[in-house]
Amino acid sequence: MDSTGRGRFALVIASAFSVQALAGLSPEGQVRLDEFLDTYVAEGKIPGAVLQVTLDGRTAYHRAVGFRDRRANSTMQPDTIFRIASMSKPVTSAAVLMLQEREALAIGQPVGDFLPEYRSTTVATAVEGGDYEIVDSVRPITIRDLLTHTAGIGYGNGLAAAEWQAAGLDGGYFGRRDEPVREIVRRIARLPMDAQPGTFVYGYGTDILGALVEVASGESLDVFLEAEIFGPLGMADTSFDLSSDKAERLAAMYTRYGEHRMGRLVDYSGHYVGGRTVSYSGGAGLLSTTDDYTRFLEAIRQGGGGILSRESVELMTTDQLGDDIPWMPGHGFGLGFGILRDIDRDGRPSTIEFHWDGSYHTMFWVDPVEKLTVVYMAQLRRAIGLDDFRRIRAL
Repeated sequence: MDSTGRGRFALVIASAFSVQALAGLSPEGQVRLDEFLDTYVAEGKIPGAVLQVTLDGRTAYHRAVGFRDRRANSTMQPDTIFRIASMSKPVTSAAVLMLQEREALAIGQPVGDFLPEYRSTTVATAVEGGDYEIVDSVRPITIRDLLTHTAGIGYGNGLAAAEWQAAGLDGGYFGRRDEPVREIVRRIARLPMDAQPGTFVYGYGTDILGALVEVASGESLDVFLEAEIFGPLGMADTSFDLSSDKAERLAAMYTRYGEHRMGRLVDYSGHYVGGRTVSYSGGAGLLSTTDDYTRFLEAIRQGGGGILSRESVELMTTDQLGDDIPWMPGHGFGLGFGILRDIDRDGRPSTIEFHWDGSYHTMFWVDPVEKLTVVYMAQLRRAIGLDDFRRIRAL
């Protein structure tokens, strides 16, 4: 679809979101959500959050609760900007599918066709005594492997963790670095991977895809995403960098120390502000709002929204692992999205659902059957023991 078509879709979304319509969500349900969020903040479990529920393209619930920054006594607002961490991955994956539609690549191709250092990779394999040996990969890594996290590439926590750490690859966010992500990806290729291609290992795969998008498109990842996804969908507050005039809207980052204690991580706030990013992490680096991210998900739910074809959306939201590649029981993985496969295990209301979350305590799920999109964002590290994701689903 041409740029005019994309613009029309953005206008439809904008008009739908401009009205806080409550159709489809019972008053009792709204009260239960309100009470739960208020209690979670009052008990000190989270500093604050924004929850947005969309039914059939209309906003059914959109509420900010608690504090954006407790120390500054700044309350959370519906347009607060959050670090979305791994919720960046579906966006970068969509960019790859867009390039396939334009015949700039095919997802069955070896990654080495675009990033030559990936033509031959190695794997760390355990040997007796707790050590490991380095062997050649049994086959080239493909673009599809990266999209489904079956390239055998983790986050540097495998057998060869010391080598990854020595290479400066012991964290998933690159925004504070002064080198392009292309250079980081080049170093990854020289390290032993966690497993052979065809094995599900969650890690740097989508960051490699971000570098691949740059090579295949001839544009930096930030420019491509803005021109092809954020601009057409009206996602005005989604980016890798935060301009100074939006800095006050960025939620402060917190971490938990024990069951009821939180501390502010001031160093997390400055990395994104001021337009200084040169290393675009397609797997973990984006900022967004609940409204912006809902626009992206609604485009996918509605069959592509002018940025992707229906066929590409089906590929993204259909399980690609099957029974041959084990992961979590009852779950599969598409091309960029986690997929619910087994209703009996999780007790959710639909067997057709795509979802994901981020390590800074953000999450979403989309139920195409119910025409339901839910986006929930907070800013909290080490959120072990919290049950808000599960309880919001139940409510």
